[in-house]
Amino acid sequence: MTAETDSKKLIVNCIPVDETDRQRFIEAAGDVRIEFCGDPEHYGDMKVKAQIPEDLRGKATAVLGNFDPAIADQFTNLEWLQTWSAGVDAYIKPGVLPEDVTVTSATGAYGQSVSEHMIAMMWALMKNFTLYVRDQEAHEWKDEGMVLSPKGATALVIGTGDIGSHFARLAKGAGMRTVGVRRSADKPVDGIDEMHGFEELDELLPEADVVALSLPRAADTHHLIDARRLALLKKDAIVINGGRGDAVDDDALAEALSCKAIRGAGLDVFETEPLPPSHPLWDEPRCLVTPHVAGGSHLASNDAHILDIAVANVRRYAHGEALQDNAHR
Repeated sequence: MTAETDSKKLIVNCIPVDETDRQRFIEAAGDVRIEFCGDPEHYGDMKVKAQIPEDLRGKATAVLGNFDPAIADQFTNLEWLQTWSAGVDAYIKPGVLPEDVTVTSATGAYGQSVSEHMIAMMWALMKNFTLYVRDQEAHEWKDEGMVLSPKGATALVIGTGDIGSHFARLAKGAGMRTVGVRRSADKPVDGIDEMHGFEELDELLPEADVVALSLPRAADTHHLIDARRLALLKKDAIVINGGRGDAVDDDALAEALSCKAIRGAGLDVFETEPLPPSHPLWDEPRCLVTPHVAGGSHLASNDAHILDIAVANVRRYAHGEALQDNAHR
């Protein structure tokens, strides 16, 4: 990369950083100009949109952070967007950004926190904790009956990327057999005992004690778990979703829980967010609902991972190298 080329590039960094991290980005950018506009007060709020001064929008060739997609047309020189979220759905919709803009994400930063959240939900449902919490609120001393153990159980892990692999390793540590489902069934994944393709899903569901989803959003995964597939599950099966909300038909899941067709569900993501107050999942005693908080910056190490990913990609961008996680276009 020549000095003339460098002078035309501008990285706008909206990630809130301290002085140490600022220096990391400056060193990674080398001769490429970098401007910082992150607001530390919003650090950890994965819903907030990056605030970028209007005079920088048309000049920015790279942005680190999640700006409002409604103003995407103002970034007329944009070459690269690095989000601080794992999801990039809002930016890769047709018409939001030109096809030649590279979009990379913080995929890889959240595997530990999301998988631990999913495992915690699984344990709570196996041990009837959702019922005991309700009993505690009612000041009622009540035995809620038989519980389950992960030892010897089968976890069907649908989506075996960073989160799925982390979940599988935790599940194996608890004594579970792990069966993975992914598009490329011939590729091994750490923590998965055996791998299958999506075309085998209907055959795998009846053997699953826990169905753990950590899928990215895609047209062919919309309502992957619907009423028909819920009916294939054991009555003691548990469904956990920590990926994209629309992979599960929430209405069908509520019905399955209501008629006790399955044991329980733990959901951190939903097709419509926030989950509408009137939705029946709120009132299901064997359903755990959390408001999309498994990732974000709720675990301190996530912040460090996000920064590491962004710094590494800034270095690649400054040197004209291929960016990491360029798999969305």
